Amino acid sequence: MPPAKKRPRTYDSAKVRAAVLAQFGHVRDVAAGLTPQQLELPTRLGDWTVRELVAHVAMAVGAVPRYLRLPEPARQDVALLDWPFATVTAAAQVDLDTRELAAGDLGELYERTAERVGELLPLLSDERLVPTRFGAMRLGDFLVTRTVELVVHTDDLADATGLDVPYDRQALAACTRLLADALAVKAPGASTEVRIPPFAVVQCVEGPRHTRGTPPNVVETDPLTWIRLATGRTGWREALEAAKVSASGERADLGGLLPILA
Repeated sequence: MPPAKKRPRTYDSAKVRAAVLAQFGHVRDVAAGLTPQQLELPTRLGDWTVRELVAHVAMAVGAVPRYLRLPEPARQDVALLDWPFATVTAAAQVDLDTRELAAGDLGELYERTAERVGELLPLLSDERLVPTRFGAMRLGDFLVTRTVELVVHTDDLADATGLDVPYDRQALAACTRLLADALAVKAPGASTEVRIPPFAVVQCVEGPRHTRGTPPNVVETDPLTWIRLATGRTGWREALEAAKVSASGERADLGGLLPILA
C-alpha cells in the first residue's frame, strides 16, 4: 500500500453526510422499481447480477451503523488516502457478504439501512473512530469513502440497466476529489496537472516541477470519465480514442498508473 504522504483535503462534514443520504436515496428509489427480470441482468462486475450490485450498495452504506455498533478502537490505523489502496485486500470477503445479502429481501434491506443510518449520523462526531475491514478510521473519513462506493456503483447500476440514476452533486464531487488525490499519492510529483472540472485539480508524476504559465503536461476529463478510469471501468486508451480525455505532454500518459481503485 503506498504511504499516504499527501495531506488530505478538508471535506465539509454536513455536505458529506447529506451527500451519503441523498445518493443512497437515489439508488433506493431506482432499486424499488426494478423488476425481477432487471434484477437478473448482468453487470460489468464479474458474475454479479443487478441483484448483487443493489445488495452491495446497501451493504456499503449499512457498514456505517454496523461498525458504529462495535466498540470504538483505541487508535486510528487507516488515513483517508490509505483507503483506495486497501480495498482490494477485502475483495473475496466482500463478494461473500454481498451474495449473502442478495439472497434476502432487498426492499427490507434498504428500508432497514436507511432507518439506521438516518438515526445515527446526526448524533456522532467525525472524530469518532470506526473499526472498518482495513483498520480503524475516523467516521468523517469513512463517510467520504461511502460517497465513492455510492457514486461508482450508481454508475454500474445505470450501465447495467440503462436507467437514468441521478447523482448528488456533493457525492460526485467528494468521490472525484478522493480518487484524484489518490492518484497524487500513487504518483507523487508535480510535472503533470490533472484537471477534472469542476471538482478537482491535482499535480502528480515525477519530473520537472511546473511553476508558471500553462503546465507542459496536462490531462483533462470530466468527473464520470475520471471515476471510470480510476476504478478500471474504462481503459486509458479507450477513453483517449473516444475523446473523453485530453492529454498533452510527454508525462501526460496515465495509462500505467490506472486504475487506482480496483
